[in-house]
Amino acid sequence: MAKSKKTAKKKAREVVVVGSKVKDVVRSAGLRSDGELVQAVSEKVHDMLEAAVARAQANKRGTVRPYDL
Repeated sequence: MAKSKKTAKKKAREVVVVGSKVKDVVRSAGLRSDGELVQAVSEKVHDMLEAAVARAQANKRGTVRPYDL
């Protein structure tokens, strides 16, 4: 049950990537993109940003920097 709650929580996140740009990258490789790809990429970005925020906070900084990724 906990897994389904976690999944439901993740699906409620706002998309933070530009869908057309994600699709352009896939198209440039000569492939097609699944309808859920943009949401999945956005989820990965959210996870990366959450980890970066946690790292900055752990280092007592108020600024998230590229190396926090």
